[in-house]
Amino acid sequence: MIDATMSVRGETCERGALSTAFVHDNFVQIGGAERVAEAIARVLPNADMFSTVVLPDMLSEYLKTRNVKGTFLRYLPGLRKHYRYYFFLYPLAALSLKLSRYDVVITSCCGFAKMVRSRRDAVNICYCHTPTRWIWRFQDYAEREQFSRVTKLILRAIIRVFRKIDLRASRNPDFFIANSGIVAERIRRYYGRASTVLYPPIDCSRFSVSHSSDDYYLIVSRLVAYKRIDLAIEACERIGRTLMIIGDGPDRKRLESLAGPRTTVRGRLPDPEVATAFENCRAFLFPGEEDFGMTPLEANAAGKPCVAYGSGGALESIIDGETGVLFTEPTPQSMAAALLRSEAIKWNPQMLRDHAEHFDTRVFSERFMQLVSRMTAAKQRQVAVRIIARGDYVQDAARKGAAHKMSEESLKR
Repeated sequence: MIDATMSVRGETCERGALSTAFVHDNFVQIGGAERVAEAIARVLPNADMFSTVVLPDMLSEYLKTRNVKGTFLRYLPGLRKHYRYYFFLYPLAALSLKLSRYDVVITSCCGFAKMVRSRRDAVNICYCHTPTRWIWRFQDYAEREQFSRVTKLILRAIIRVFRKIDLRASRNPDFFIANSGIVAERIRRYYGRASTVLYPPIDCSRFSVSHSSDDYYLIVSRLVAYKRIDLAIEACERIGRTLMIIGDGPDRKRLESLAGPRTTVRGRLPDPEVATAFENCRAFLFPGEEDFGMTPLEANAAGKPCVAYGSGGALESIIDGETGVLFTEPTPQSMAAALLRSEAIKWNPQMLRDHAEHFDTRVFSERFMQLVSRMTAAKQRQVAVRIIARGDYVQDAARKGAAHKMSEESLKR
């Protein structure tokens, strides 16, 4: 819960602890958004947690202790495998959550969590990972997913409806927190809303600084088409470098078909094994355009540089030539050249770690609670002003009514 006070006409009214609800879009996969959700949950230990879909084995050990409440979607057949095809039901699931008893509602959103309804006087804060990608950047999404022409035509018609729904939902939060500058710009462009940037947290304690490395490059990612892992596979094959890919997802089969003898796809691994892979790699590869990208900083926390496509969130987390190398074209040739450039640089592992520390979980937690407290106080001031204005209006109406009555009586006399 969150402690708060409210000042009305100079008099402070103690509100005590405010009841808090925390809603994450869904727990159907393991990725950066889910790690951020866990970090937020840890700084809100007394908040009630909700999500449209909760697959228990996709929860971290900590989140399994939090009793995350789901919705009617849990009864759908084949949900684990086909959750993406139920996309049209996610808005209804968000609307089904009953949150009217909460004073503070916080959402972790890259989909429809911001649709949840709160009381008018409650503070509603959205930590936005990105405006819903497949709605607002459909062309890029469709090209990567290789939809047929007929499928694209059908989806474009659906997209028009969902854009209206998402735009309407963007009016619900009182405040937006964006996970990067580029996401803040998208929130302004698509929703017409201002936001405050707070970068996602990196748990530096998971990693030890390594001063040596084995002869392989590393990718840790969900295996989906827009991540452009195919670029990394081809770039490494071109210059004869070994690549280890950790992760799973719908694009795995295609990526395995592209992989040569120097590339291995390991699937999902436990966190300790992932940390060891970071610490022993030559460098981390980040070939797609991301909203922010936490894994390059996790590599830095292990004392390793990152080779990344110089677009999107990578421009905010990677310093070219100091904490990594950026390539300018989304092509295997451009990426291969960046790999060779990174091999020519003498990296300072401790300097890379120091850079990652600026994004550590401790920094995020402190800043997040500062923002929540500030936004809660701002909303309470707005509510107080409305109460005062409504009270003045009622008093004024009463005075006018009394004066009118006296005037009528005087005319009678």
